[in-house]
Amino acid sequence: MDYIKAFHDYLALEKKYSPHTALAYETDLLYFQNYLVGAYDTDDLLAVQYPMVRSWIVNLIDDGISTTSVNRKVASLKAFYKFLLKVGQLNASPLLKHKALKTPKKVQIPFSEKELDLVLNQLHYPEGFEGVRDKLIIDLFYTTGIRRAELIGLQMNNVDLATGVMKVLGKRNKERIIPLLPIILEEIRGYLKERAGLESIIDEGYFFLLLKGVKLNESFVYRLINTYFSNVSEKVKKSPHVLRHTFATHLLNKGADLNSVKELLGHSSLASTQVYTHNSLAELQKVHGTAHPRNRK
Repeated sequence: MDYIKAFHDYLALEKKYSPHTALAYETDLLYFQNYLVGAYDTDDLLAVQYPMVRSWIVNLIDDGISTTSVNRKVASLKAFYKFLLKVGQLNASPLLKHKALKTPKKVQIPFSEKELDLVLNQLHYPEGFEGVRDKLIIDLFYTTGIRRAELIGLQMNNVDLATGVMKVLGKRNKERIIPLLPIILEEIRGYLKERAGLESIIDEGYFFLLLKGVKLNESFVYRLINTYFSNVSEKVKKSPHVLRHTFATHLLNKGADLNSVKELLGHSSLASTQVYTHNSLAELQKVHGTAHPRNRK
């Protein structure tokens, strides 16, 4: 039996993982299996013992793979062996007592309100369809906190101008409803007018399109954000995810409830949302120091 293929099908069909995610798990498993062949002369994943996994981890680190990437690959193994337990092929996982490698915490630096103002209100955008689209994409990221994949996959029938909301399909095909600000609704109307004037539309169902009438791709969206923000920001990372991070941080800085931000972001738990609170803590300290009577500076 091809257990890797069975696992891939389980992720795709039962867990509803995206094709990209399911393929990433499969790739990690094949990579591990190839290591077993070279190091232990076996490709039997059912016979794996933890020392073999530990040897693979050491090999990955020696090859210069980051601890974050190593942890992700091992997480694929853990999920695979959990699946084998579920289907009755194993009695115990070889990774039962494994502890993830410690990774340095990366502080994600959001864009400032000034940088957003410069990009949205001061920069020159191209005339016509592309300029209107580009500005709407940036503003939608900033005012809704959606993920890049959610923006690319946004459908025409999921944007409701009458009620002022849009429906997005998040991770594991979870739907959520996001309110749209009046200024965004105005920008959307302008975009739809330009979109209707395209010479040809191939991917009719998709909301955002390239000039040729086909849906956006990941690299295009990344380049778009990086290009515009490179004009106003010296931050090392300028990406759609930084805009998502900025959305959450600015809301929290203005006093938004953590649970509300969690719902808007589409997180399944508060733990995921709390990673954004370190930036708002600095703002809270500033407010606290300025406003409290006991501060006699």
